[in-house]
Amino acid sequence: MMATRSVKRFIGRRHEYIGVGTVWVLIQIGIGGAIGAMSRYMVGMAVSRAFGGSPFPLGVLSVNIFGSFLLGLFVVFALQRDLSHLSPFLVVGMLGGFTTFSAFSYETIELMERGQVGLAMTYVSLSIVCSIAALMFGQWLARGIFS
Repeated sequence: MMATRSVKRFIGRRHEYIGVGTVWVLIQIGIGGAIGAMSRYMVGMAVSRAFGGSPFPLGVLSVNIFGSFLLGLFVVFALQRDLSHLSPFLVVGMLGGFTTFSAFSYETIELMERGQVGLAMTYVSLSIVCSIAALMFGQWLARGIFS
């Protein structure tokens, strides 16, 4: 439980950086986000090419799994070596640009580690179903407006 609180403090206190130097933090996030987004594109393209353009979204799946793995590695490594100051650049920026699925995975595990498995499953279900429904609604709305 102690490790869970430490990890939550590490991830959940992004707002502490704002008072220190908002502009510098935003620059770190922006640069990290650009690197993460470009990396996502490159890895996605490489995986798609390697598997011959499969109709299954292997590129996106690989990026999401790999990004979640990297977040897990970084959180533990940063806590052990007192490197949480790199969080805006690496976690919010690079991994945020690489995949938002890593944050979703982290929040799910956080709920499960607190013993809130039912809440975690509700979070997973609502995230998936509502996100897909919102995308469909956005497409439907855009087709009505722009067609």
